[in-house]
Amino acid sequence: MKVWEKKYNNHLIRIENYWNKEILLVDGEIQDETYGLTSRAKLIGKLPSGEEIKVNLGGNFSIDCILFIDNKKISLS
Repeated sequence: MKVWEKKYNNHLIRIENYWNKEILLVDGEIQDETYGLTSRAKLIGKLPSGEEIKVNLGGNFSIDCILFIDNKKISLS
């Protein structure tokens, strides 16, 4: 399992990657979930303020995670 977390405007965005699924959570609530063995995944959610969340996961030998909020790339480091 691999996990990425980002605190954004007092909300915790958490992305979890397992070998067979991916999960997007905001403040502990599941926003989106995908199942299956794939090298790419897209998760979509929304903050309580209405801002849209988009997550792209993918990679060949390791999994990378890219987070967008209202179409703006947000650093996960």
